[in-house]
Amino acid sequence: MRIIRFIHLFVATWLAAGSSVASDGRPVVAVIDFENRATVRWWGSGVGEELAGMLSNELAALGSFRLVERDKLRAVLEEQNLAASGRVAAGTGPGIGRLTGAQYLITGTVTAYDEYSGGTGGGISFKGISLGGKQSRAYIAIDLRVIEANTGEVAYARTVEGTATSGGVAVGISRGGFGGSLANEERTPAGQAIRAALMEAAEYLECVMVVKDRCIQEYRAKEQRRRDRTRSKLRL
Repeated sequence: MRIIRFIHLFVATWLAAGSSVASDGRPVVAVIDFENRATVRWWGSGVGEELAGMLSNELAALGSFRLVERDKLRAVLEEQNLAASGRVAAGTGPGIGRLTGAQYLITGTVTAYDEYSGGTGGGISFKGISLGGKQSRAYIAIDLRVIEANTGEVAYARTVEGTATSGGVAVGISRGGFGGSLANEERTPAGQAIRAALMEAAEYLECVMVVKDRCIQEYRAKEQRRRDRTRSKLRL
């Protein structure tokens, strides 16, 4: 009985904390681990969690959101057996919202990734520093969904993209970067494309969830350009 009372008190404390967090008017959000539906060479164990953490950091840096602590979110997801999948199953959104205090759950799925690397001749490597005529390009697309925790309905959805290119004389230092499975990618076009997409994601979420009217038209125009670009590449 003592354990049961402790659990009830713990949950009540979480609920109270969630209510107080929302009092300043900023949206309270929790970022769920990312999924992968693309052919990605750098995707390994823990990358989905790492990308969710990186997006959480981007959102926190903007100052427009309250972020649910990752440890608290992880505990709830593990309890509902969702941590491994990174998905929000039907009917679980409200439960996650009540237990974490989140008003919105943000999910991200890597749906496309492409990279190219070619040499232009020459190049040397000395003590971890490479100098050479390499040309590399990376592109990533991430499907974002924002789910209302109280209803489980999708409030916002958008595909964000990131592209990075290095050319001419490339300088790379073979040290860690992001940490975890992405530690070797920070200074590569792949890492830069990931960072660009996450920054775009954070700025889009700030626009539609906080700033609203002043910037939504700009993002509608961006989305239309993305669709036109994609449509031009299709062979129907």
